[in-house]
Amino acid sequence: MSGLQVNHVGFSYGAKRALDDVTFAVTPGTFCALLGPNGAGKSTLFGLLTRLFTTPDGTIKVAGHDLATDVRRAMAQIGVVFQQSTLDLDLSVRRNLLYFAALHGLAGPKATSRVDEVLDVMRMKERAHERARDLNGGHRRRCEIARALMHEPAVLLLDEPTVGLDAASRAGIVDHVHDLCTQRGLTVFWATHLTDEVRPADQVVILHKGLVLADASCAVLTEGGNLQDIFLRLTQVPV
Repeated sequence: MSGLQVNHVGFSYGAKRALDDVTFAVTPGTFCALLGPNGAGKSTLFGLLTRLFTTPDGTIKVAGHDLATDVRRAMAQIGVVFQQSTLDLDLSVRRNLLYFAALHGLAGPKATSRVDEVLDVMRMKERAHERARDLNGGHRRRCEIARALMHEPAVLLLDEPTVGLDAASRAGIVDHVHDLCTQRGLTVFWATHLTDEVRPADQVVILHKGLVLADASCAVLTEGGNLQDIFLRLTQVPV
């Protein structure tokens, strides 16, 4: 299958086991929420998915390409939005996107056309010539998502993308990324500790102390209660 496949992945920092036999799969067009408290291993898993770290334990496939043995093709299918902003604040929105396009071999009219397309998708066209530093938090996030979509990836990875945003901006980003799944068939892997960002049709992977405690649709998981209560019960996080 395409989408994202993580099979029996493990990782250690010295003697400390950060991930242990992590296995799950996200099919194309699915919004998958990775839920976990601080220290669950979410950042370590994202480090492996983005090749910041490597491990001999297990395999990761992106759109059918093995991240260890077919690195170039696998990475070409990934778009990433990190928790910390990586925009060049002194460049305009358009210049940020054009620079990223050049890194992926896009130039000239093709790059310009693609910039216009992703800005339209993220409803950012009217801000194309504003400097990134002049944008509010929500619009910076939209710009980062637009940048991550420039090379038309199959899988979009977002690490705590709504941290620090106000409620309206957070809701807008959550809604828009869900729309990318349903309207464009994008596979989304969204790390968060906020259960209200998850919808009934979403896939949920709950990670705690490096272990997958649950992997099912939100609707199935919540048959016995609401998602927040189930999450707190499984992870034994004090209320």
